[in-house]
Amino acid sequence: MNIPIWPGSSSFSTGKTPFGFYDNDLSFSTDADKVAKFCSQRLGYPIMDVELQDIHFYTAFEEAITIYGNELYAYKVRQDYLTLEGTSTTVNVNNAIITPSFATIVRLSEQYGEEAGTGGNIDWHKGLIPMESGVQSYDLGQWALDNQISGGIEIKRVFYESVPAIVRFFDPYAGTGMGMMQMLDSFGWGNLSPAINFMMMPLNYDLQRLQAIEMNDQVRKSQFSFEIINNKLKLFPIPTSSGMNLVFQYILKEERLNAGIVQAPNAVTNVSNVPYTNPNYTSINSIGRQWIFEYALALCKEMLGLIRGKYQTIQIPNAATTLNYADLLGLAAAEKLALIERLRIYFDETSRTKLLEARSLEADYKQKELSQVPMTIYIY
Repeated sequence: MNIPIWPGSSSFSTGKTPFGFYDNDLSFSTDADKVAKFCSQRLGYPIMDVELQDIHFYTAFEEAITIYGNELYAYKVRQDYLTLEGTSTTVNVNNAIITPSFATIVRLSEQYGEEAGTGGNIDWHKGLIPMESGVQSYDLGQWALDNQISGGIEIKRVFYESVPAIVRFFDPYAGTGMGMMQMLDSFGWGNLSPAINFMMMPLNYDLQRLQAIEMNDQVRKSQFSFEIINNKLKLFPIPTSSGMNLVFQYILKEERLNAGIVQAPNAVTNVSNVPYTNPNYTSINSIGRQWIFEYALALCKEMLGLIRGKYQTIQIPNAATTLNYADLLGLAAAEKLALIERLRIYFDETSRTKLLEARSLEADYKQKELSQVPMTIYIY
């Protein structure tokens, strides 16, 4: 079977590339034959035969552009993913200017507020449990089962506190020793309740009285407190009367687990569905195109090395010759790796972080240079 090889020229037409990503791009169709000529001449044509066809050069050209786009947009995804996550997948962002947003950061930080009861996406529920005289311990886990709550609960707040001092501000016994009764008697109001005060007092008097009530309770009485271990609630001091309800707030553990998962079929949820598509070859500048040409050449060396490797030795009159397939494969692997590394370094050097660092360093050098300018002395 006589398979034709590269004749020295080609004519590109739609359908000659494997995927046809760029076949309808006028710049691609114009450059396709130029790339084929460039690669063939770099491989030794016409001094040496090149065992490739035009479709091999077109395939390498298409693959080089696609890899360039993959590296470019993978870099963009890494840099902007926090902003892109949750956005619509129906909007192409190839040519979009992406401004960093706090939306995702705020969404993540809301969970910290959830633990403090000031944010988050989990509802707090309210529960009531009757207190009984002389009973100190209450099983809130059992309370949840009795109320058909499955999956467990997590107690967030228990309302078991002493009566606020302001409520007892007019307590007749709280005023003992402060001269209130004596003042009322001196004005002829001794038969009236201490809650009726016809004297205007300064604000510091009210504050000191509140502090006195709180200090009295703190020193002379058992403090209102509680401890929770494994949803077993223990009250201090022990309740002395029945008929009161202990109020507490809790969250459902299942809701905490499920709240972290939100189904978003039309939103960016991972790096694989960020709406980047193959690049528009026409829009790629000369820097990018030169990289594409060099990578296409490396791919052609690889293909040619694989083809020549199938016929490692060719018999010629009175001798045999060995083809340079190993050299081609070695060069292709090294060049592809070097080109990818060079492209990634270029992208990293133009990242937002690197550019801001360079701008800051530039500003420091400008300030240093300006500081060397002699200062003018004005004489009046």
